[in-house]
Amino acid sequence: MLKKLIKNMDYSLIAATLCLCIFGLVMIYSSSYWVAFNYGREADFFFNRQLIFVLGGTLVFCLSSIFPYKAYMKLTKLVLTITVFLLILVFLLGKVVNNAQSWISLGGFNLQPAEAAKIAIIIYLSSILSKKQSYISDFNKAIAPPLIVVGFIALLILMQPDFGSMLILVSIAACILVCARIRFRHVAILGIASAVLMVIFFLFVASDEQLSRFKGAYSPFEHQKEGYQLINSYVAISAGGMEGVGLGNGRTKYGYLPEGQTDFIIANVSEEFGFVGVLASITGLFYIVIRGFIIGLRCKDTFGRLLAFGVASMIGIQSFINLGAATGILPVTGVPLPFLSYGGSSLLVIMFSMGILTNVSAFVNLKRNPVPEDALEKDKPLRPVRNNVTSFPYQNKKKPAH
Repeated sequence: MLKKLIKNMDYSLIAATLCLCIFGLVMIYSSSYWVAFNYGREADFFFNRQLIFVLGGTLVFCLSSIFPYKAYMKLTKLVLTITVFLLILVFLLGKVVNNAQSWISLGGFNLQPAEAAKIAIIIYLSSILSKKQSYISDFNKAIAPPLIVVGFIALLILMQPDFGSMLILVSIAACILVCARIRFRHVAILGIASAVLMVIFFLFVASDEQLSRFKGAYSPFEHQKEGYQLINSYVAISAGGMEGVGLGNGRTKYGYLPEGQTDFIIANVSEEFGFVGVLASITGLFYIVIRGFIIGLRCKDTFGRLLAFGVASMIGIQSFINLGAATGILPVTGVPLPFLSYGGSSLLVIMFSMGILTNVSAFVNLKRNPVPEDALEKDKPLRPVRNNVTSFPYQNKKKPAH
């Protein structure tokens, strides 16, 4: 069974994933060596750490790609319980980074439970909604209970505060709900309710720092303190032109562009590889998202279909928010670019998610292209069937009498 599964994996999806990871390693080294020097570290400090994350992520990917995705239905409660425990543990043992208590330090590495919450919500909603397909139109029974769980986890993340991760988690949940074929009326009600809650949040709950990000995004030159990152992102993007200034030749990474190896890595890609490099990066991400939705459409199992849609939407939403922040379309929320940005928690979760998606695609392909059992057994090569009747009937015919 394992041989069949490996043979039917989507290797174009695997190739796109590995190419983006390798390109991310190159860009992290190029954009972080000055930052490492500034912190008193070796030039390859961030590169070496990310290399460990990539190797660990590759191992996680390999394991999750051969682990049957249907088994996650039995592990849903365990995954959800561990996620909630880690999110609560952040408030007790959490480390404050960039004014947010979102990290747990473990052996020199920082774990961000909000990243794990994304895949936990994908597994949970895919499992619970696949079981409720027979009465999915009943809002109180099918939709309200999982929404309470999602709302509780989103609130824990928002209290850290980590608005960017909360926004991604809620958006993923919305995509899965729509793909679960809930009634259009319920979609409209949830959309209006979300918009009202968002307005209330920014009017009465949001801090001055969170509100200042809108000034930095939509009027950076009038509010240069708030828009410092975006202005330098514009400088890096414009300096790259069509083909870029060359790998390692960018200048904005020398203290001008904060978080150049994480949130704004696409600006460094644009400066050193130009429009061609940005287009290649976006094409790779877009291909993964499209393949994810195609796999979901081909999957006849509801749980597998929702898993594929959830993983694809997570990568697509996170990429859109990151790229939107780097170009001024959206406020800066501290969301990393999948596969490319520096960060262990994000990369490990994404690689685990890609392994799940690859496993779903393997089972889909296995059902579409069944392989004969005899063809996979070494001791039983395919041979023409012989019987008492010869294959050449004319040899049995009597010669005509003369």
